[in-house]
Amino acid sequence: MPVDQIPIGTFSRITQLSLKALRLYDERGLLVPAARDLCTGYRYYTFAQIERGIRIRHLLWLGFGLSEVEVILDARSRGDVGVICDLFAQRLAATEQEVRRLHVIAETLRLQDPLNGGFHMSITEPVIKEIPALRVLSRREQGVYQETIPRLIHELCDCVYPADGRQPTARIAGPIMFICHDEEYRETDADIEVAIPIVGPVGIDASGVEVRNLPGGRFASVLYTGPYPGVGKAYERIFAYMGEHRLIPAGPTRELYLNDPHEVPEDELMTEVLFPVLEAPRSA
Repeated sequence: MPVDQIPIGTFSRITQLSLKALRLYDERGLLVPAARDLCTGYRYYTFAQIERGIRIRHLLWLGFGLSEVEVILDARSRGDVGVICDLFAQRLAATEQEVRRLHVIAETLRLQDPLNGGFHMSITEPVIKEIPALRVLSRREQGVYQETIPRLIHELCDCVYPADGRQPTARIAGPIMFICHDEEYRETDADIEVAIPIVGPVGIDASGVEVRNLPGGRFASVLYTGPYPGVGKAYERIFAYMGEHRLIPAGPTRELYLNDPHEVPEDELMTEVLFPVLEAPRSA
């Protein structure tokens, strides 16, 4: 596989577009793979297509339908700002109308139940780091990212700082991290591992929590500052760097959370993205 080709599963995970969606976008001509295996029909994308994939995902998140996304991307390729501004104005008006509708519903429910009362971001230039092996407290399960990651973090922290007030025996030795084991983006059954580097003994009462050694190695690293949903731009930067330096992925990615979302505004959240890499083999 050429170094500038990304398998559909990896492309799915980076852009957060499901395989089903990518196949649909291929059929519609919205996001056509750069290459296809002649024998298997397996799709491959390029580093340059990551931006378009993330843009599609962002427009869908804003509430545009696929037909509108096609119009916006076509207008963008032609430099037709007027069409794009009109569609965004229409979407804004529809969103504000929906907000007003939901506000009315919320107020109605509150009165009837008296008993129950474009991201701002920055990304550093990628660097290569040699990361040592780490002893971590870990929990891994399937679920939805937005719900599962915060819950697993809370459960692991409870193991280190017992709720009954006992003195902790282990000490946290690094940032909390999320490790992604999927080859593709999954909406409801993502393979999620959360880990905390520790030193010292730890008593484990929670089911599914274990102490394990996390392998070290050579990693491409970028520091992303901004809301968590925009972290895909960090992966885009890393993949561009990997393409320029003939590097290929070599294992699960890690996201290290360097500050607390309860203590800083969203646009000040700091996430280090680590991608294990190897030198791409030279063509004969």
